[in-house]
Amino acid sequence: VQLVESGGGLVQPGGSLRLSCAASGTFYSINTMGWYRQAPGKQRELVADITTDGSTSYADSVKGRFTISNDNAKNTVYLQMNSLKPEDTAVYYCTVVADLTYWGQGTQVTVAS
Repeated sequence: VQLVESGGGLVQPGGSLRLSCAASGTFYSINTMGWYRQAPGKQRELVADITTDGSTSYADSVKGRFTISNDNAKNTVYLQMNSLKPEDTAVYYCTVVADLTYWGQGTQVTVAS
């Protein structure tokens, strides 16, 4: 099982980024895919997740700015991040909840002018 993330980088405040995470390997059954983030000196927190039937949840801090979506056929989850703020700076981790919980290696998102 492997989760490959892409799309992180440096962006100015107010800008946008789109993260992608493709899951490969043999999964017994995927229930949920999502994104967590961890800023320096802070605990890892849930950003957003989505079930295979399309139900979503978001952290209050990103509601209205981030949108999570998925492609079940490709085992891929996306995170569209708009109106980015410096406080969104963190390492973003993809996660897949199936028979076990799997984590990606993380991708850095830096919001700075």
